[in-house]
Amino acid sequence: MKLAGKVAVVTGAASGMGKEIALLFAAEGAKVVVSDLNVESAGKVVEEISSKGGTALAVAANVAREDDVQNLIDTAVKEYGTLDILINNAGIMDNFVPAGDLTDEVWDRVFAVNTTGPMRTIRKAIPIFLEKQSGVIVNVASAGGLFGSRAGAAYTAAKHAVVGLTKNVGYQYAKTGIRCNAIAPGGVATNIAASMTAPNPFGAERAMSGINLNPRTGEPAEIAKVALFLASDDSSFVNGTVITADAGWTAY
Repeated sequence: MKLAGKVAVVTGAASGMGKEIALLFAAEGAKVVVSDLNVESAGKVVEEISSKGGTALAVAANVAREDDVQNLIDTAVKEYGTLDILINNAGIMDNFVPAGDLTDEVWDRVFAVNTTGPMRTIRKAIPIFLEKQSGVIVNVASAGGLFGSRAGAAYTAAKHAVVGLTKNVGYQYAKTGIRCNAIAPGGVATNIAASMTAPNPFGAERAMSGINLNPRTGEPAEIAKVALFLASDDSSFVNGTVITADAGWTAY
């Protein structure tokens, strides 16, 4: 098993890509902390892992809250002794709001979850990783973090920031045994659209203008396999970079 004996924290793990990452990591031998705002659904993921002989724990966490991030990582260390792998998957959309219609509230909320959340979990994990000179961070970015209009202004900027954070952490800590990479998924069948309450017509039209070029929609389990590669020693020479997983959509 590729992650035998490892301890992994996965945020946004109650559904979608996070859930599949948690299930796969547990199947590969990791002890998994299943983190999500919806702790009831996170508990069901833990039950599924346990039913298959795996080890997991559900922790309620809003990554936009510093206290929750502190508790999340502290709980992982308290329960399992250490932390080896951090998967920053939690994220929300922005209703395709373009810059001209953007409010401070939308900007702040999207950045709090999509960018500040990963920064905080990374900040909390790094001292643990430095002490043992090893650790892996995988951030879930987006095709929206590589291109200009796959979403609204806030989401696009937030995911570009995640890419920059990934490269910075990967390079600066490269000599300490810490690796940091990101995945940029294209269209994947998850429930993140539930955070889209009232799409902006103009922004949605512009963001969707290239959707007809998308070869197909991905499955969460396909992204989980990329996360496993990045979290395991199979990617020992991969650091500070972004792997695009989109069936070739952005290659056009």
